[in-house]
Amino acid sequence: MDVMDVIRSRHSVRRFDNRPIDKKTADLLNEEIDLCNKESGFHFQLITDEPEAFEAGKPSYGKFQGCRNYLTIIGPSKKEEDAGYYGERIVLKAQELGVNSCWVALTYKKGKAKGNILPGEKHYMVVAMGYGIDSGVAHNGKTIEDISDFKPDDPEWYRNGLEAAILAPTAMNQQKFRFTRNGDKVKVRVAGLGVHTRVDLGIVKCHFELGSGKGKDIWE
Repeated sequence: MDVMDVIRSRHSVRRFDNRPIDKKTADLLNEEIDLCNKESGFHFQLITDEPEAFEAGKPSYGKFQGCRNYLTIIGPSKKEEDAGYYGERIVLKAQELGVNSCWVALTYKKGKAKGNILPGEKHYMVVAMGYGIDSGVAHNGKTIEDISDFKPDDPEWYRNGLEAAILAPTAMNQQKFRFTRNGDKVKVRVAGLGVHTRVDLGIVKCHFELGSGKGKDIWE
């Protein structure tokens, strides 16, 4: 599947059926997790068939239903941007494999979430995963002109990156980021303070790189 097709098809899903993630899919997802862990120094872990974090037996705990699987985001302290960047890479791989997802910072029982935390690491948040009762819905977002200095004569890679960026999930769907281009370099800033802001920045950067076809050296 083309990367933009994956990005366009992925929407936040909060209601899941009770099918377990099959072994082949879990193995492929764990391969991507291993790659991201090696590149980032994080300790992402796929937790399956675990009902306590989302109290899957209850009809709508925190507006979630039937969630028994999640990606737990564990890694070095003060690396929120990497948590978002590599977490979204895993999320998009899951979508490619037919597994729905939703980033979750608050509406789960953090103390019940599973995952091995090593010395010097912290638990950031989780991403709910599984097979959705539906595929979620697209939210009305901003245009590329709203979130950047884009001009009609700008290069196609810049447009493509911005189109991917406006599809990035952000806290409360606020899309508080702005891109500017200086030749072959790009800068992006996110308004606000706190862990969610920096995680959002990492997610947005991941989308821009994938959409534009550029690597990490694109950033100014």
